[in-house]
Amino acid sequence: MESGTQVPSASPGETRPGGRTARTRERVLDAVASLLLEGGYDAVTMDAVAARSGVHRTTVYRRWRDTGGLLADSLDAAREHPWEPPDTGSLLADLVAINRQIVAALTEEPSITRALVAASFRSPTAAQALRSFWEDRYARAAVAVDRAVRRGEAREDIDARHVLIASSAPIFYELVLLRSPVPQDIAERCARVGLAAAAVRS
Repeated sequence: MESGTQVPSASPGETRPGGRTARTRERVLDAVASLLLEGGYDAVTMDAVAARSGVHRTTVYRRWRDTGGLLADSLDAAREHPWEPPDTGSLLADLVAINRQIVAALTEEPSITRALVAASFRSPTAAQALRSFWEDRYARAAVAVDRAVRRGEAREDIDARHVLIASSAPIFYELVLLRSPVPQDIAERCARVGLAAAAVRS
């Protein structure tokens, strides 16, 4: 996760210059992550972030405005991280690989992914940023379904997003909402749901 100098007053998600501004962002967002993991949403106050990061509180307030802005920028920073879906040669194996990444992110201890999902229920700004994060991930992962269409594994009129949600959503339901123990086969089992949604041959 991520972020006294002059810092542009930019909304989360806008392009920002590098140098000291980038270092300030990194320090602030590192502080957000550590506070969120330690105490949840209520621990991420503007003053606590300023104290933890060593960035002047005036800068923090000017640039991020409130806790929602800090959380939204944390999600924006995660979205900026380069990521492409694995290319294994088959749709089922691609979906399994993607699901294993999701399971790893949700089950690591501590899990910043779980913490941000939980915090998004407390902030409309963070919730919107989380939706943007997922939309970006689904758009990037759509190439896995596109490859399957070209290989003849999926029908040409398939909705890639539908397949990806069918494959991954049950994982979030079981591990985040139900807080179930992690079944060893969850990545494979849910990937087969996505495969069935694509009406492909296994």
